[in-house]
Amino acid sequence: MEKKMTNKKALIALAIGGFGIGLTEFVIMGILPDVAKGLSIDISEAGHFIAAYALGVVVGAPLLTSFSAKIDARKMLLFLMGWFTISNTLSGFADSYYTLLLARFFSGLPHGAFFGIGAVVAGKLAKEGKSAQAIAVMFSGLTIANVIGVPIGTYIGHQYDWSMSFYMVGIVGALAVTSVFLWMPKLISEPKETSIDHDKVLKNGELWALILLTTIGTGGFFAWYSYIAPFITDVAGWEEFMVGHAMILAGLGMVVGNFLGAKMAELFSPLKAVVLSLSVMVVFLLFNSLFAHNPYVVLVMTFLLGMASFTVATPIQLAIINTSKGNEMLGSSLNQSAFNMGNASGAYLAGLPIALGYGVVYAGVMGAVLAGLGVFIAMGILFFRRYKTFGFRKMAMSRYKLNR
Repeated sequence: MEKKMTNKKALIALAIGGFGIGLTEFVIMGILPDVAKGLSIDISEAGHFIAAYALGVVVGAPLLTSFSAKIDARKMLLFLMGWFTISNTLSGFADSYYTLLLARFFSGLPHGAFFGIGAVVAGKLAKEGKSAQAIAVMFSGLTIANVIGVPIGTYIGHQYDWSMSFYMVGIVGALAVTSVFLWMPKLISEPKETSIDHDKVLKNGELWALILLTTIGTGGFFAWYSYIAPFITDVAGWEEFMVGHAMILAGLGMVVGNFLGAKMAELFSPLKAVVLSLSVMVVFLLFNSLFAHNPYVVLVMTFLLGMASFTVATPIQLAIINTSKGNEMLGSSLNQSAFNMGNASGAYLAGLPIALGYGVVYAGVMGAVLAGLGVFIAMGILFFRRYKTFGFRKMAMSRYKLNR
C-alpha cells in the first residue's frame, strides 16, 4: 500500500513539472503584446521569444537526455527542474530583447528531456498494463496548465507586469523540484545504456518514421491552434473577450483527450490509437472549417478539437518508447523535439494560405491535410510491421520447402 501511494505521489510530482512546462510554453502567447511594449520592440520581434523556446526544446531534448546514461533518473529530473526554475525566473529579470531571447532559449532546453525521461519513469512506476495511464497523469499537468495556469498567468501579466508571469513559472518550478525530491523514489538501477545502444536506436528506421509521424501529424493541431484568435473573432464573429474563453474550452478538451488517449492505447495498440486519433482530427478540422461562420458550432468544435488533439499524445509517446528498446529515454525525448517541430511547421504551413489571401478558414484545412498525412505514415508503419512479421515468415517457409 505504501509503495502504491509513493508511486502516485511520484506521478503527481511529474504532473507538477508538466504544469510548469505547459505554463511557460503557452503563457507567452497571451502576454506577447505586454512583453513587446515593456521591451519597446515590435510584436513581430516579440514572436521570436516563442521560436527561441521551441528551438531550445529541439536542441535540449537529445543533448540533455544523453546525460541520463550516467545519472540516475531521479537526479536527472531534479537537475532538469532546477534548470527550468532558474532560467524561467531569470526571464522575468530580462531587460532587453537579447537577454529575454537567450533566457527563453535556455528555458526550453530542459522541456523535452523532462517529458522524455518522465514518460519512461512514469511507465516504470505504473502497475502492469497501466503504463499509458501513468504517462497520461504526467501529461495532465500540461493540459491543466492550459485551463488554469495560462489564464491566471495572462491576467497577472496584463494587470501588473509581464515579468510577474515568469516569476509565477519560477514558483511552480520550485514546487516541482521540491515534489520530485520528496516523492520520487530511487528507481532500481538498470544496466547503463552504452554508446552502442545509442547508435542502434538512432539507426532504427521505424523510430525515425514515428518521429516524422509526430512532426507532421501533430502539426495539424498546431496549424489550427496557432490561429485560434482570428478564427474566433474574424471568422466566427465573437468579440475579443471570447478568445480567452475559447482557449479554456480547448484546454478542457485537452484534459479529457489526454486520458481518453491513454485508454485507447490500452484497448488497441498505441499506433492503432494514433491512427484513430488523427483520423478523428481530420474530420473535426474539416467540419470546423466548413461551419466556421457559425459562432456556436465553432465553440463546440474548439472543445472537440482540443480533445482530439491530445488523444494522440500518450499513444505516440508509448509507441516511441516501445520502439526505442535499449535507449527508451533518448527516443522518448526525441519525440518531444518532434512535437515542437510540429508546432513550428504547422503554424508556418497554415500561414501560407492566409498569406495568399485564402483566409483563416484554410488554416484548418491545412491542418486536416497534415493530420491526414500523419494517418498515412502511421498506416505505412503498421503495414511494414505486418509484412516484417508475416512476409518474412512466408519467405522462410518457402526456402524451407525448397531445401527439402
